Amino acid sequence: MDEKAPQKFTDLLTEKLSAKLPGKLAERAERGPVVAVVKLHGVITPTPSPMSRPTISLQTVESALTRAFGHDRLKAVALSINSPGGAPTQSALVADRIRGLAEEKQVPVLAFCEDVAASGGYWLACAGDEVYAHQTSLVGSVGVVSASFGLTGLLEKLGVERRVHTAGENKVRLDPFRPEKDDDVQWLRGLQDELHEQFRDWVRKRRGGKLTGSDDDLFSGEVWTGTKAAELGLVDGLGTLRDVVRKKFPDAHLVTVEPRKALLARLGMASSVRFGRGGADSVLSAVEALEHRAMWNRFGL
Repeated sequence: MDEKAPQKFTDLLTEKLSAKLPGKLAERAERGPVVAVVKLHGVITPTPSPMSRPTISLQTVESALTRAFGHDRLKAVALSINSPGGAPTQSALVADRIRGLAEEKQVPVLAFCEDVAASGGYWLACAGDEVYAHQTSLVGSVGVVSASFGLTGLLEKLGVERRVHTAGENKVRLDPFRPEKDDDVQWLRGLQDELHEQFRDWVRKRRGGKLTGSDDDLFSGEVWTGTKAAELGLVDGLGTLRDVVRKKFPDAHLVTVEPRKALLARLGMASSVRFGRGGADSVLSAVEALEHRAMWNRFGL
């Protein structure tokens, strides 16, 4: 009897299992360490995109993060980030979840800036223990912005009377159908300054002594190429995800974990369903789509 027969049988069985078993069973049959890649692509917002485009929120990425950090033989988690920013709270919630899982599993997190990691997108990048960018990536925009529309006089032209009743003199601030008030603008600026300071604190905490630029430059809201971001200490180096991971973990294979899409989005029906609900929803969806598009357009994308 061939002494190597049992090993040959084992190897053959493993090969068959890897080819036929679905999902995690197939992954476990594979050999070698794993680097899990999580895609964080889209505008950061608690509401779904009106055009079924990918968005980032704790709700949409929770399952992907849990699966990524739950891999067997996990060596590291790589974040593939492509986001112009968005809601500060969702940015912080997702980043906090990443750090919590990293500390629980005791694995390093590498963040990679793709086309753009700006504003909230850079907040997410700072959740990485190391941050990398391509030399052409757009990185930074450590600031806070609020945007709205002034529709004063529109309803009158349409022959519509708007009625708003409140208890509390400050219940309705910055109403787009009313003239802008200096007190409301000052109040908004106070909120922005507070959020901006929290953003600065987060960057300082995560980047520490790696930052080489002045506060006036780093936290001005400016955006830089990956090359300049590396000079300022906003990123640790230049390189693509595959190249950096290959050098750091030469024996590991990449496993991509993407956030699960809602059923209607998977069927390509989300936009048609939402737009079919009525004229008001159609207008709101169109405005939201323009706002999302404008966020990308700020960076020429």
